[in-house]
Amino acid sequence: MGKKTKKDKKVKGAEKTAAKMEKKVSKRSKREEEDLEALIAEFQSLDAKKTQVVETVCTPPSARLNATLSAHPEKDELILFGGEYFNGKKTYLYNDLFFYNIKKNTWVKSDIPNPPPRRCAHQAVVVPQGGGQLWVFGGEFASPDGEQFYHYKDLWVLHLSTLTWEQIRVSGAPSGRSGHRMVLCKRQLLIFGGFHESARDYIYYNDIHAFNLDTFTWSRLTPSGSGPSPRSACQMTPVPDGSGVLIYGGYSKLKAKKDVDKGTIHSDMHLLKREGKDELMKWTWSRVTPSGVKPAPRSGFSLAVGPGGRALLFGGVCDEEDEETLEGDFFNDLYLYDTNKNRWFPAQLKGHRSDKKKRRRGAKGEGGAEGAGPGEGAPGPEEGPVEIVKEIVTEDGTVMTIKEVIPSSTKVEESEEEEDEEEEEEEEGGAAAALVEPCPRSNAMATVRNGKLFLYGGMFEVGDRQVTLNDLYALDLHKMDVWEVLVEMDPKAQEWLEESESEEDEEEEDEKAAAEGDGEDEGSGEDSDDTEDEAEHPPVKPGEDLAAFQSRTEQYWVGLARANMGPDAKEKKVAKVGLAMAKVFYEEQA
Repeated sequence: MGKKTKKDKKVKGAEKTAAKMEKKVSKRSKREEEDLEALIAEFQSLDAKKTQVVETVCTPPSARLNATLSAHPEKDELILFGGEYFNGKKTYLYNDLFFYNIKKNTWVKSDIPNPPPRRCAHQAVVVPQGGGQLWVFGGEFASPDGEQFYHYKDLWVLHLSTLTWEQIRVSGAPSGRSGHRMVLCKRQLLIFGGFHESARDYIYYNDIHAFNLDTFTWSRLTPSGSGPSPRSACQMTPVPDGSGVLIYGGYSKLKAKKDVDKGTIHSDMHLLKREGKDELMKWTWSRVTPSGVKPAPRSGFSLAVGPGGRALLFGGVCDEEDEETLEGDFFNDLYLYDTNKNRWFPAQLKGHRSDKKKRRRGAKGEGGAEGAGPGEGAPGPEEGPVEIVKEIVTEDGTVMTIKEVIPSSTKVEESEEEEDEEEEEEEEGGAAAALVEPCPRSNAMATVRNGKLFLYGGMFEVGDRQVTLNDLYALDLHKMDVWEVLVEMDPKAQEWLEESESEEDEEEEDEKAAAEGDGEDEGSGEDSDDTEDEAEHPPVKPGEDLAAFQSRTEQYWVGLARANMGPDAKEKKVAKVGLAMAKVFYEEQA
């Protein structure tokens, strides 16, 4: 056997460190997750009341971020699932399902029995088989105070032809996570990265897993070569021929000295390529250096795949410290990455012609024109990419490291020359009125259907206030002229509860949230349902302590936990969740 190199030892060491950290995170978050499992089970007991599919024409869904927006494979419809909303005091999680009719500009809410638990930062992929399927993996559930997190590792499929949810219970799934990415590659669902967080620890992943849609089996891939570092919220795009995927950007955080969190915004790109078939199949990582004009470093951007093998990147945020304040620099720009040409370029809408200053293309012999000899503007030897590193320290001590890889100067010049030519070819004059466009935002949902990019929701910040959106925009990717407003949003209508509000106001908000159930404003019906749910549980007797209540009602709560967790759950786990549910109910009544 060959002697191990320093690089091999370093890789092995990093894998061991990651394994130790994962074990540490799992151990410390066990108790937190048991408490949250009880809350999740309580919500599932409400969902268990759904026995038939109910479809209701409705107003646009409530404001949210970190949901999934997918295009129906057979109909002119978009599918919105899950997400989260924060009003300054409380975090709401959703598992509601909406269908948007593109031609009619109408929304339908579909209540389907046995839905996945409430979640955000999950992934959904549409598969065009059996009338269409929506596959959902992972994500997270947060406690109402936003201090505890439960990370899912479950896999679900929504059969679109019959409107039925099915949980796929097979072994070998990736560990629980959120912020990961999942795409369809041939007949496999490929999952990369993500993170797992508890109140005290966190870990970021760079592993990659495959779920075979023919055999319904999981496998962890072990590609050769040097792949991306651990991260979440990256861009993952399948290459047009289905032979692999491209990974771009993302965000990660590490514990530095003195318990200071060090965050990194990534801007590197890697290709995961498959070669061979069946038993001879091999996967390989390789670094990719694209040309053109790259997006500025950012996190929380939206991504979708457009026609012609082009990946679309919209918006995002870059937090920067200005004197003694921390403000997020939000974006509403759109970039396209051509997977065939390996080139980035910013999207220029035709409606902006009147705002652009036309640049003249240099005449021959000026600035490296055709026929120029050495010393007359001809490009010199091509330089390699340059990495720029910038560190920012936030108010809470977090050190943000922004890494940006700049292509060689030769490639940049070539890209600019191409842009000059494109601009000169545009019609002169043609002044257009000021365009309406999506406001800057992060964590919005995006998808492409019939050559149109659809953008829904997301959030931006104004001072200490977070504004969550529920607007919907569309952009024709063939015309690239104007953004079409399909659903308007009034930021002034946003609810935001300041820290200074009284305890009485907070109690009123909790009562309102309890009445609304899932955070949607659906009238008094939800209120009566919740009252019935409380009446069905064994009541707490006057003067009864927690231990006595748990002992007296243990059989009931274990039975309820079993009904929600399924027949495959272990008895010990079911008993723990049942007791935790009893504790949650007891504390609510006390």
